Amino acid sequence: MRTTALSLVAAAALTLTAVSADEAQKPKADLKGNMTVVYADPADVGSFGAMFTEGTLYGRLRMNNFWYDYQDDAAGNDHQITGLGGSVVYKSARYATLAATVGAYYTHGGLLNKTDAADIGDLKAGKDVLSRYNVKHDNEYYMAVIAQAAIDTQIAKTNISVGRQLFESVFTASNDTKMIPNSFDGIVVENRDISGTTLRAAHFVAQKLRDHTENHDVITFKDSDGDSWGNNDDSAVHKGLSYANFTAAGKETDHTLSIFTAKSKFGENLKTEVSYFMLPEVVNSLVLEANYAIQAGETTITPGIRYYQQMDDGGGAIANGLNLAGKTMTGYSAASWTSLDSAMTAVRVDIQPSKAYKFRLGYSAIADEADLVAPWRGFPTGGYTRAMAQYNWYANTKSTMARVDVDLEKLGLLERTKFFVRYVVQDFDDAKTGVQADTTVIHTDWSYNLPLDASLLQLKYRMALVEGEAKGAAVDNSYNEYRFEVNYLF
Repeated sequence: MRTTALSLVAAAALTLTAVSADEAQKPKADLKGNMTVVYADPADVGSFGAMFTEGTLYGRLRMNNFWYDYQDDAAGNDHQITGLGGSVVYKSARYATLAATVGAYYTHGGLLNKTDAADIGDLKAGKDVLSRYNVKHDNEYYMAVIAQAAIDTQIAKTNISVGRQLFESVFTASNDTKMIPNSFDGIVVENRDISGTTLRAAHFVAQKLRDHTENHDVITFKDSDGDSWGNNDDSAVHKGLSYANFTAAGKETDHTLSIFTAKSKFGENLKTEVSYFMLPEVVNSLVLEANYAIQAGETTITPGIRYYQQMDDGGGAIANGLNLAGKTMTGYSAASWTSLDSAMTAVRVDIQPSKAYKFRLGYSAIADEADLVAPWRGFPTGGYTRAMAQYNWYANTKSTMARVDVDLEKLGLLERTKFFVRYVVQDFDDAKTGVQADTTVIHTDWSYNLPLDASLLQLKYRMALVEGEAKGAAVDNSYNEYRFEVNYLF
């Protein structure tokens, strides 16, 4: 399997060197490093009819390939899967204050490297190219969904958006690294009246994860039938907050998620962000973050800190002695068996000698209390110590990361080519039997962007080499993971 993956990398490299430079127009849509799509919005118009006739259609074709290779066969079944599909997003022009966005997405995970229905539970990262629930119940390997459908109004410096939408925050993310983004149903209000500050408030009544065709509750794990894939089945969901546990406690299984953020810039150097979420009768969290840029000659040094305070609002008693993974909380503090109170402190420093490359050192420490609750694809340790597919926010986990970002074009080596590599050491609490073993992770991303007239072709290769330690009677959980993605935006 490793040979196959590396062969694809070589083929991709040959493709990159074969494509010539092109005097192209700026694409009408662009991909950020985290795969968030940035759209060039249509111009304002003067009539209601023109609002739709002068809108813009954004197309995307994509292919995602995943290879998962366990070093110890007893740890799990090696597998590979390919997703084929794309999306069409329509953004209307803005008339007076109104505009609208609709996004239709499609993926098929059974055309190449098909996984038998009986083995669909083996899938790890590649699970999001299909719906495991739909395969299990209907033998459907495809998904066709509306992942965006919202109307927004712009009044002065305030924007109000209602409907199904993407929402990026420290707690939530579209996380569109597979085939379909993570989206939310609700209302978002954004205001920019204060100079240098963006205020946002969001209230969501449902979520639609990347591998679902229907929306679902924002926090409840499993459905009324006990199906693990029938509700919020995010990899980081707190499995103690299950349908059975909510109903046993006499609580509702329909929840709302409210988020408030204030992002500010003070002068040219200091950026701050305050974020807060409320999940009534379950848990609330407050995040404080600050980054300060220091100029030292040609080098920019930016230290940053994130403090995460999690406050129980009844969820600890509902989880009833189960941790994030749904395991009995052996080794946890006595208070955390019935309380979700916890905290995290994370620090980092970026050192950027030039625009061609940057170094980052990061560290995070979770309090020895409860695990952090964050199943909305916004990762508590993201940007500090998190590596691809890692969940290092169990209680009393300490992680250290070193990362290097390189723009090869700015170094004069390869046009339109960027890569980064990170090395992460994750130290989980050995006294806790319900958490994973200590691991070291080497993760690298390579991307190549080619603008073609108003379109964009991107090739991306991702690799993670994960070395784990056997913990107690558990087998070695080491694995290698390879991903190859092709995106064509038009």
